[in-house]
Amino acid sequence: MRPVHATHTFAAAVHTAECQWYDTRRWRDWVDGLDHVVSVDEPWPLVGGGVTWESGPAGRGRVTEVVVAYTPGAGQTVEVTDGAMIGRQTVAFTAVPDGVEVAWRLEYRLTRRSPVTPLVDALFIRREMSLSLDRSLARFGARLRAEG
Repeated sequence: MRPVHATHTFAAAVHTAECQWYDTRRWRDWVDGLDHVVSVDEPWPLVGGGVTWESGPAGRGRVTEVVVAYTPGAGQTVEVTDGAMIGRQTVAFTAVPDGVEVAWRLEYRLTRRSPVTPLVDALFIRREMSLSLDRSLARFGARLRAEG
């Protein structure tokens, strides 16, 4: 699997950041490409829970996230799938002197493959996924400040 990641530090408490992260009603404000949440399956955000969401017309389509690990105050790992990839996505919350560091990592494998897939992934897809995580975290931070 190919990894991409983004890390930002915000002036907020770990608990505040974690509560906002798991509040799927707010995802549209900060998750890059998300159009709407289709369903939230309990016991979200605990292990076994999940979220299904749809992207906008030019996006990923239907995305499903199922929680496979969760530690209160520390983070969560989900298995994520869409029409083009499968992966494992982890968010970690760490208290730092200036507030909270949020580290988001996605390890993915493309399911639609052709002879040029490795090249396209290396030149375009991986970079766009990394930028998408970074845009999402930046918007997440803006929401934390606005509600802060």
